[in-house]
Formats: sequence, C-alpha cells, structure tokens
Amino acid sequence: MSSTLAAAPGGLRFAEPMRTENVFELRESARRFADRLGEFTSWLIETVSDAAAVRDIAQRSYWHPNGFAKLVLSSAPDVKLRLHVWPAGEARLGESNPHSHRWQFASTVVVGSGLHMVEYAETASAGKAYERYRYGSDPGDPAALLADGPTRLVRVAAPHVHRGQIYSCDTDIVHTVAPISDDLTATLVVQGPQRTPTTVVYRSPGLGDDQPNGVVTESDVRALVGAVVDAA
Repeated sequence: MSSTLAAAPGGLRFAEPMRTENVFELRESARRFADRLGEFTSWLIETVSDAAAVRDIAQRSYWHPNGFAKLVLSSAPDVKLRLHVWPAGEARLGESNPHSHRWQFASTVVVGSGLHMVEYAETASAGKAYERYRYGSDPGDPAALLADGPTRLVRVAAPHVHRGQIYSCDTDIVHTVAPISDDLTATLVVQGPQRTPTTVVYRSPGLGDDQPNGVVTESDVRALVGAVVDAA
C-alpha cells in the first residue's frame, strides 16, 4: 500500500510515495521525511500560502486539552500526515492518560529536544490502579469513552525520542507521551489505515470527565507551522 501526500484543494504535493502496510514501512516513510527535512519544510511553506489548504487543515485539526495542537496536514483512507506541536512555555502534559491507537504509526521529532514515552502492560495485581475505557465503541458518539472496568498497569519501557530519531507504535502498544523540555516541540506523524474498531484509554480512579478538544483556527495553523519552519 502506498500513497502520495497531497494537500487537498490547493493541489500542492510533497512528491514522495509513502508505504503504510506495516510498522516497518511506516518507519521507512518517517525516515525519508527526517532525512529530507528541508524539502518538507519547503512544502509546509507552500501549503500555508494556499488559503484553501490552510482552511482544510484547520477544519480537521484540534487542540488537545493537554496543551498541544494536532494538525492533520493531509488525510487519505490509507495514510494521514499529522504535525503535533507543543508551543514553547505551554502546559507540557502531552498525552498523559495511557492509551493505545486504532492504527499503526511512525513519527520523527522535527523541532525541540524530543519526547519521553512510557509504555505499559496490564497486570493482575502489580502496578498502579486504573479505570479502563473503550474509545470508538459508541456508534452514536464515536468520541465517547465507555467504561470497561478496573485494571492495573505496569511500566514495561520508557524510550526517549530525540530530534531526528524515529518512534513507531503498533495497535497493541499502550503508552503516554510528553515533551522532554519546555521549548517548542514538534513531531511529524505518518499514520497508517485504521486496523481496529476501538481502542483503550486508561484513567486514574475518580478522575473527572475529559476536557473537550479545542478549535484550531486558520491563524493557529499559520502561526504554528511558521514557528516550526523557523525552528527546523
């Protein structure tokens, strides 16, 4: 499976076929972006000069409640290209609830010191207590978290991913993500097709409801991409 990235209505292209059949291919695609960062940033500059492309990116992107933006640069059935941006000095929580994904992905740090990941596994008795939720299992509200019972998690790995390095994740990996420093941090994520109908999110017992995602404006897209380009 392969796809060539296109930034929808503007017709702008980063002419690089991306293979997304498995984690190895996703890693190779992310590596090509890391090795050709200058070409990628040039494509970003072109993209944000196109009003239609900026509008489309804003409409399919959002601010995560923990203080970073998920910019969906391009979206197709078999591949998405996302830019995750933590502005300097903002809340540095990353994705603090352990969670898995319905798709495989590979990412590379393009700006900043990098990310700290913690990977987890469920256990019967050791570790920390969590409440398990299913995401994507409510047909009426795909974004709802449905309670799926208590469990416990133990840490099984804690990789640090620095600028230019590649991190990949399969659908069975449960992890958290946080920036290493409070500087501007950005990662480029190559996401493969959806492989499972639901995924899991773990929350500490007694934790209140999740805050809603925030709206990304067209001005946000231009400002965030501009900051990444300047720092890359």
